[in-house]
Amino acid sequence: MKSILFKYMTKFTSLSDEEQQAIVDDILIEEYKKGTVLLRQGDVPTKCYFVLKGIVRQHLIDEAGKEVTSNFFTEEQAVSIFNRHQQNKPSAYTLTCLEDCILVVGELDDEKGMFNKHLQLESMVRIMVEENLGEVQDELTSFIASAPEERYKALLRKRPHLVDRVPQHQLASYLGITPESLSRIKKRVNTSDS
Repeated sequence: MKSILFKYMTKFTSLSDEEQQAIVDDILIEEYKKGTVLLRQGDVPTKCYFVLKGIVRQHLIDEAGKEVTSNFFTEEQAVSIFNRHQQNKPSAYTLTCLEDCILVVGELDDEKGMFNKHLQLESMVRIMVEENLGEVQDELTSFIASAPEERYKALLRKRPHLVDRVPQHQLASYLGITPESLSRIKKRVNTSDS
């Protein structure tokens, strides 16, 4: 699993092998069982995560009591927690492991110390966040402007592995449609591809 970290770090920095090894040696890697809740909606986040193996689902219960899936984090993705600008702010989301997961775990309170100890780490994290934010903005713009069938086709192009790994009702919620609508769309798309 640490080889994935080396590959990922190389993508974002020009750290030497020794510098990469020093960072990896300071990183905590934990295994979590399917169904483990990493963070509950309303709790104050204390940790951040990077997925080495598995899927972490980001979801919430809206004001009407409806469960809404807003993201899935899979291999080589950071689970973004963006409330550091307001310390002790409760999370708007719940994070749940949809599969057995292997995650890099970081303590948010230790972030500054890690950045001071490993000077290029802060730059690497900033570049990762900027890249991730750009992707999220592009996906949101596309999502708002597209019809449900187009959203599903985009998912098949960009993240096809989710279709087989995520329960249909959660995938439907992520796409902003009902499970029944997703079934009809899947049938139409599969028929037109035949």
